[in-house]
Amino acid sequence: MHGSADEDERHSTPQTDRRSTLMPRVMASLAIFGLMIGLMIGRLTNPEPSVLQQIEVGDGVLVAWFNDETRLHGEIIDGSVALLFEAEGQAQKGRLKLNGKDVNWRVRLSDKGLLLTLVAARPLRAQWAGSEVDGRWRLEVRLQE
Repeated sequence: MHGSADEDERHSTPQTDRRSTLMPRVMASLAIFGLMIGLMIGRLTNPEPSVLQQIEVGDGVLVAWFNDETRLHGEIIDGSVALLFEAEGQAQKGRLKLNGKDVNWRVRLSDKGLLLTLVAARPLRAQWAGSEVDGRWRLEVRLQE
């Protein structure tokens, strides 16, 4: 043996790998590019959550303002009104008048969103309707005894 040349592959020198080292780099680049595109598409399809901006009260009327339309589930339970919003916001409470009598309202955080409850000393009934006004979502709750 005069050297380690691989003339007819009879010697102990391992063969050189003739595969290109460029292929793993191309595959890694494509994987990173695909991940970035997926993150951008996910951001576009998952919009920002609705946020409760303010609550206004009037005589027998409570108006809740949101930055965007929100999903709502409402029930009248034993004479009290409960509305569950798929939104974010701060806990609040207050009082409004209905035919000269007090009605207490309270917004609190729950695991499914915001819960608005309206309670009075007598049974309540309510009707609610939402509409878009000046780029914001307005939900009006009208109370009745």
